[in-house]
Amino acid sequence: MTIRIYNTLKKKKQVFETIEPGKVRMYVCGPTVYDSCHIGHARSVVVFDVIVRYLEAGGYAVTYVRNFTDVDDKIINRANEMGVDSREIAEKYIAEFYTDMDTLNVRRATIEPRATEHISDIIRIIEILMDRKVAYRVEDDVYFAVEKFNGYGKLSGRRLEDMEAGARVDVDERKQSPFDFALWKGAKPGEPSWDSPWGRGRPGWHIECSAMSSALLGETIDIHGGGKDLIFPHHENEIAQSEAAFGIPFVKYWIHNGFINIDHEKMSKSLGNFMMIKDIIKTCHPEALRLFLLSNHYRSPIDYTPRNIEEAGKNLDKFYGTLKRIGEIIEHNSEIVEDNSFDGEYWETFCSAMDDDFNSALGLGSLFDAIRNINRLLDETPDSMSNNTHRQVLSARAQILKIGTILGILAENPDDYFKYKKKSALEKQELDPVIIEDLIKKRSEARVSKDWAKADEIRKKLEAMNVVVEDRSDKTYWKVIK
Repeated sequence: MTIRIYNTLKKKKQVFETIEPGKVRMYVCGPTVYDSCHIGHARSVVVFDVIVRYLEAGGYAVTYVRNFTDVDDKIINRANEMGVDSREIAEKYIAEFYTDMDTLNVRRATIEPRATEHISDIIRIIEILMDRKVAYRVEDDVYFAVEKFNGYGKLSGRRLEDMEAGARVDVDERKQSPFDFALWKGAKPGEPSWDSPWGRGRPGWHIECSAMSSALLGETIDIHGGGKDLIFPHHENEIAQSEAAFGIPFVKYWIHNGFINIDHEKMSKSLGNFMMIKDIIKTCHPEALRLFLLSNHYRSPIDYTPRNIEEAGKNLDKFYGTLKRIGEIIEHNSEIVEDNSFDGEYWETFCSAMDDDFNSALGLGSLFDAIRNINRLLDETPDSMSNNTHRQVLSARAQILKIGTILGILAENPDDYFKYKKKSALEKQELDPVIIEDLIKKRSEARVSKDWAKADEIRKKLEAMNVVVEDRSDKTYWKVIK
């Protein structure tokens, strides 16, 4: 296959050619673990999970590194707020990250390092930069001198003379340039610190990823990814310090996923519209969230609304409903020989979409086509099918399941999926006493007016919700039977 990737560095699509034939070295920036994961984290992690799955399906041996930033100002601030050690905060939210991502069927990366495990690698690179005169010391701090790196701004397209200090770039009059960024921060009371040639302290954010990437994957890698918000300053600074230290290109292909909006507004803490993964999956099947996240091209923004997530859930119902229908036909027709080969038009169409910059949104079209055509064939021959129809249906199912494997959906047995849906629906109803009270009120009104049919209908509806009613002289009482 020939894959074309939009390379943020070159601002265009390029044919994907690995440094070493058949092998991919890929680094993606993971979370700073100071809070629960939100849907923006989910999009980035799911996007790169799918990219890795697709590359591996194409025969590549992928070494995938996704890090945890476990020492950072935000972690320290949160620890101080809660009166605990920063390591406790990091451990808590790393555990939460795994819980969320396991629920979303995200596979573990090949290596998942923590910044604090690579302090010696960080110090080594800073020493190289100091020796090359592109970094300088101010008291116990060490800064990178951006004006001494000629390529600064090539990823973001910004010029130094036009720039303003970006997020996480501290304004410090001691710096030679306001855009210089910290490689090492001198120790402060109550903060974690390590020994270094410049005294005790801790690393800056940007140097952590350069150190982990070079230590685990080498000084030049095939793919580096993350959200668009990381292009500047984080990834720009990674390029500067890595290339200044090693004197060779840092990354061949930069991949960045787009933002998530919440009901047509940018997700931000100031607007109070952060959607946490653990809250979203209380209202929908985890695969529905995953399907929603893949329904737009990864570089495009995507809008989270109740309607959009509901639509993803309905589409997932269609997929599982069709798989259940095929399974029932196989179960009742012993002469059918299952076909597990997945080569065919739907798989080929899917691969064509994914080869064009991992276009999962277009690739999903092949899944809808397969579902639609299978149901048409089954509708046309409800009682008996020819051998040719059998082959078409079973081949299509194999392709659907293969596409589902790449997208990380359709991993459940259809019967289990619909049991989950039913149980989830009942739980939602059980947790809403307002609905139950309203139904009981309507039933009482029907009984008063002697509309026994309506009263019986409401009683059956309550029973379906696992609600048992007891009519007494003073009022009607109810309880939920688990």
